[in-house]
Amino acid sequence: MTERDIARDAVRAAIAQGTSLPAAVSGRREIMGGWGTITAVGAGKAVLDEAWAVAHELERLWTRFDSASDVQRLNWAEGTPTDVDPLTIRLIDELKKAAIVSGGDFDPTLLPALLEMGYTASLADASRITTLPASARTPGNLAGIVASGTTVTMPRGTTIDAGGMGKGLAGDIVCARVLELGAFGVMTEFLGDIVVAGAAPDGVAWRLGVENPFDTSQEIGQVRISRGAVVTSSQRKRRFGSDSRHHLINPADARSAESDVQTATIIAGTGAHAEALSKSAFVREPQAFLDWLPGQNAAGLLVLEDGSQITSSNWETYR
Repeated sequence: MTERDIARDAVRAAIAQGTSLPAAVSGRREIMGGWGTITAVGAGKAVLDEAWAVAHELERLWTRFDSASDVQRLNWAEGTPTDVDPLTIRLIDELKKAAIVSGGDFDPTLLPALLEMGYTASLADASRITTLPASARTPGNLAGIVASGTTVTMPRGTTIDAGGMGKGLAGDIVCARVLELGAFGVMTEFLGDIVVAGAAPDGVAWRLGVENPFDTSQEIGQVRISRGAVVTSSQRKRRFGSDSRHHLINPADARSAESDVQTATIIAGTGAHAEALSKSAFVREPQAFLDWLPGQNAAGLLVLEDGSQITSSNWETYR
């Protein structure tokens, strides 16, 4: 154990006893076509700046709105082995895991269908357009994607979209980096995906609000977690096309999922795991979905079209 580790443990012990609270720095910036916030407990501006540098690098690697990104270079490779950043290898691993965990409800190869429905341009900057080769098909062959070291080979016609997984995994990676840099605690929030790790500002737990989908200036409640993620997916945001379709695609028919569920808020151990589970809320029967969550080491709250709220049996654990 290093001297820094010993000092950090001493401060954490003091926090637990309620005798001291380290200062926190926080910043809000544009990211991933929207806004995000990073808060670091017991760290300074240099750590915060490094955290944002990591977040923006992940966006650069994984966006589908830039032909130079790793994701778009893979999408246009048409079967040619392509060298990518190690972080992109991790993204692909998480996309594959999510498809398995969700029983196929999560499918990151549906991008051609999303474009066909009209979601081609960034909702933040209409000049940024996603294009795909003529060979692109829905669904793709996710299992056929092979990574060797940092070289990825995708079957011709298969494309991927980081989507919500990009937000959740980015939170996991940034939080880990901030703790590596010596912070006592950290919270990231990227477009509704919140990940926390380490000591909370109050020394007890992170208090996180759950947004009201019908009035986003209001909260419908708060949850408390000491570590992990709170991810909210919504069919009321990212609407596009003349008939106002949404971006949550049902793999069964490659169309916007038809569901009474307006928002699904998932609590899980990581942002990536929460994202892997959240899509199932819009393609499964709501109560069956909530009954399934505890067995996946997660909890959930669903807001339905009539404004009613239903929760998994373990949701109250986090109140």
